[in-house]
Amino acid sequence: MSDSYLADFNAWIAQTTQLLREHRWHEIDVTHLIEEVEDLGKSERRAIVSQLTRLLLHLLKWQYQPQRRSDSWLDSITDARTQIALAIEDSPSLNNYPTEQLESSYQRARRQAAKQTSIELSLFPNTCPYDINLVLAEDWLPEG
Repeated sequence: MSDSYLADFNAWIAQTTQLLREHRWHEIDVTHLIEEVEDLGKSERRAIVSQLTRLLLHLLKWQYQPQRRSDSWLDSITDARTQIALAIEDSPSLNNYPTEQLESSYQRARRQAAKQTSIELSLFPNTCPYDINLVLAEDWLPEG
């Protein structure tokens, strides 16, 4: 079964799914199945971090470039919040993950904001100035 995993991932998934349905435990490629299940969790966490970074980036741009505010920034902010909420809805155990990742996501967003806006990195606060509850709140935007 390991050859199938390496040669054709989708075929391996179909075969593994069928073996699971048929309770043919001894034929399952357990090693790769464990890897894939672990990767699912990593993927969910990465998605939250990615959306949180995008959200923080646009909040910084909103605050530090009020003259350039646009509907596309609002759309991005709204979509990032929605994607985070959906990920947590699907996996409630990740409810605290945005809080845990706030500072590291902010540091990435801060660097990106400096590059995208040509504002000196040092002009952005060293630590996240936003409370996670406000960041994720549906209608909150920072003041300019």
